[in-house]
Amino acid sequence: MAFDDFDGQEWAATRAWVAKQLPEGRAVRNWTDLRGGWTSRMRRLTLDDGTDLVLRSFVKPFFRRHAPGLLSREAEILTLLAPYDDIPTPVLHAVDPTAELTDHPSLLMSLLPGSVRVAEDADLEERLDLLGGQLARIHAVVPDERPRTYQAWTSPDRVTTPGGSLWERAVDVIRREAPAYEGCFLHRDFHPGNVLFTGAGAGAGGHGELRIGGVVDWVETSWGPADLDVAHCSTTVALLYGAEYGLGFRTRYEARGGRRLSQDRDHLYWLLLDALGYAPDAEKLAGPWRELGRTDLTPDVLAARLEAYVSGVLERYA
Repeated sequence: MAFDDFDGQEWAATRAWVAKQLPEGRAVRNWTDLRGGWTSRMRRLTLDDGTDLVLRSFVKPFFRRHAPGLLSREAEILTLLAPYDDIPTPVLHAVDPTAELTDHPSLLMSLLPGSVRVAEDADLEERLDLLGGQLARIHAVVPDERPRTYQAWTSPDRVTTPGGSLWERAVDVIRREAPAYEGCFLHRDFHPGNVLFTGAGAGAGGHGELRIGGVVDWVETSWGPADLDVAHCSTTVALLYGAEYGLGFRTRYEARGGRRLSQDRDHLYWLLLDALGYAPDAEKLAGPWRELGRTDLTPDVLAARLEAYVSGVLERYA
């Protein structure tokens, strides 16, 4: 999906606001849309000296309503994480969470190196290992002030399933009080679509060592169980690459210094609390992924992978 209206009147105030945030004498030379997201419009702004910035704007009515909290939180987290060399995050330049000076609630930040990679290629195993290690480092952050407590993204009464005994069994698992947990700092939306990679792995050849160049989208940062971040990434990995990869992400995380996770039915609760948020077919994720080249991820493929993953976690942990 491309947007070609940034030069139009709808964005006049935002352009003026951006211009005031730039170093003296600098101007935006051109802009391009960044693909892969669905909550906000992301634009790459190239300045006349070659510097690149990223502009995030919330346009959809639902997300615009929640923008003050989301963007204020992201600004706070980017400031908090700036000293952490092992968690590459954008540098905050400016934020207007209530659209006081802009056309839409917006945040301006630096452009990180790398690109979102969701292909099933020779780098896949190494990328997943790097994801596990990066999430472990995020969970090691100890902030002076805790972020808000996590919010569940579904509940037994809100789940929509294809029907059948498997899904009834899965929903029954989350018909309980949330398990007790030792809280930690959560990204809360950590998955391959929010991680930028540079270089190429040993199996792919190419240039440079495969590394994580950046972790983005910190609007949902929360305090809660490490299991929930692991669960969210596991669901996404299962949908992108197959149930077996989602089921194996916990092991990658733990092997790279992750926190101690819950056991058996408690861990199962967190896994299914996340996975059931995408029932019945995870189609809402497919648009951005298809824009990134994963045209193979049809509704039928995603529905089958989600079912296989739910079945797998029930078999392993129930």
